[in-house]
Amino acid sequence: MNAGQTPSYPMASLYVGDLNPDVTEAMLFEKFSTAGPVLSIRVCRDMITRRSLGYAYVNFQQPADAERALDTMNFDTVKGRPIRIMWSQRDPSVRKSGVGNVFIKNLDKSIDNKELYDTFSQFGSILSSKVATDSAGVSKGHAYVHYADEIAASKAIDEVNGKMIKDKKVYCAKHERRQDRQGSEMGAKMFTNLYVKNIPEDWNQEKFQTVFTGFGKITSCVLKVNEDNTHKGFGFVNYETHDDAVKAMEEGNKYPLGDDKFLYVGRFQKRAEREASLRREKNEKYKNLNLFVKNLVDDVDEAKLRELFEPFGELTSCVVMSDDKGVSRGFGFVCFAKSEEATKALTEMNGKMVGAKPIYVNWHQRKEDRRAHLESQFQQSLATQRMHSMPMFYGPPNAGGMPMPNMMYPMMQQRGGPGRSFPPQQPPMRGPYNQPAYPQQRRGGPRNFRGGPGGPNQQKVRPNAGRPFPQQMPSVQPPIPAQSTVPGELTSSSLASATPEAQKQMLGERLFPLVNKEQPQLAGKITGMLLEMDVTEILTLLEYPDELKLKVTEAREVLDSHVAQA
Repeated sequence: MNAGQTPSYPMASLYVGDLNPDVTEAMLFEKFSTAGPVLSIRVCRDMITRRSLGYAYVNFQQPADAERALDTMNFDTVKGRPIRIMWSQRDPSVRKSGVGNVFIKNLDKSIDNKELYDTFSQFGSILSSKVATDSAGVSKGHAYVHYADEIAASKAIDEVNGKMIKDKKVYCAKHERRQDRQGSEMGAKMFTNLYVKNIPEDWNQEKFQTVFTGFGKITSCVLKVNEDNTHKGFGFVNYETHDDAVKAMEEGNKYPLGDDKFLYVGRFQKRAEREASLRREKNEKYKNLNLFVKNLVDDVDEAKLRELFEPFGELTSCVVMSDDKGVSRGFGFVCFAKSEEATKALTEMNGKMVGAKPIYVNWHQRKEDRRAHLESQFQQSLATQRMHSMPMFYGPPNAGGMPMPNMMYPMMQQRGGPGRSFPPQQPPMRGPYNQPAYPQQRRGGPRNFRGGPGGPNQQKVRPNAGRPFPQQMPSVQPPIPAQSTVPGELTSSSLASATPEAQKQMLGERLFPLVNKEQPQLAGKITGMLLEMDVTEILTLLEYPDELKLKVTEAREVLDSHVAQA
């Protein structure tokens, strides 16, 4: 085998789903070891509560044993629930591509996972299958089957769609994600259902139906009415063919009502699709016009904020957000009439001192966009971590030591505490934010940190009693006695005079204890993620605990979603 060639091993790992929350690794080992030697079993649990997430992974020594377990134990009952077994798919692209995925609806509610599998396995190799159920375990009447290839999926659709299963006509088609269905070009092209508004008050159901029957054959027509039998001014019309619906929409919008008023007739949209469309229109309308401003001092009101930004151009709106008592929450929004003016304001006002604090100015983002950005940062951080020979995570303040292999962050809580002092940093070995500088480590990019109290300038470190201590790399500087380093007051002048790396160090020393109160087990990772933000944003988090809690919650959700996808 060539040196650069990666060996390929047969798959011997199984995914076991639909587990009872009380099922443990020991129970699964007892069951699956009858199929062959088991290497490991892991029941996936919540990182905080340690409650089971309802699924596990079983790794066999031999692929043949894994296949035997899949064939003989699938849908067996464990602790009162039938378990669902399939091959473990670590590559998320296989799950998310949609290739070979089939959606089935109008199923009889007596059909369970086993019957579904038995029915559809005759068309090809199944990667996974599941009947959708509610919280009580009752079938919702639809299911999903994921085949290994598109040929088997197409064959299943051709054979099953429109057939009777347990006296019910079943619908079977290629699965589409919700967002694809809502924005489906085909759905928009082949509509037959119309929404009508601006209906005159003197119209009734008969008049409404008479007008729209003139455009084609109607299958249903409803004028929505109130309890007192007066209509609400809108209704719905469904035509037999798409062509008739198009004709009704074109002609109906020209139907005169007097006083230069006309009916409104449009394609019917579900609420989620309509809201998404309105959001897109709003975002497009205010794109590169709306600015988000935060880190404002308490005495900055709307008049003061307008005064700050009006020199750059015409403002269409300006608001400072406040709580229910009318006290400023430290942030606001400024919307310009022209994008060039907004861009100029962003460039010149971001970081400008207003009162005693530098304000933060950026383009306004929706919550979904901010979350996507945070997930992107986390993914880049993971990629950087994997490239290093020794992964690094953020450690407690002033922990300037060398990273030690196999030492995970939760142990650090035992080593550092109130009143514990750490030695000062030494420039020759110091990288960005207490990160030891290795020749093979890149300086740029998102950073995760791993370290602990002590370091190259401390003679002894006790990570855990009775635990062997890994050998450290030689120190560049001779040992210096430990000194008490209590962080001083964080001022704008001290930050302005510090280098970017020193700024992160100063901010991290204050940020870590606050994050540790919210998420003690993930404080290191979350602090490292938050330190990738702009300095002005971090200052806002330090000043406003509610803002910090929101950011910590967002970071926790990103970490949880990554664990779920892994």
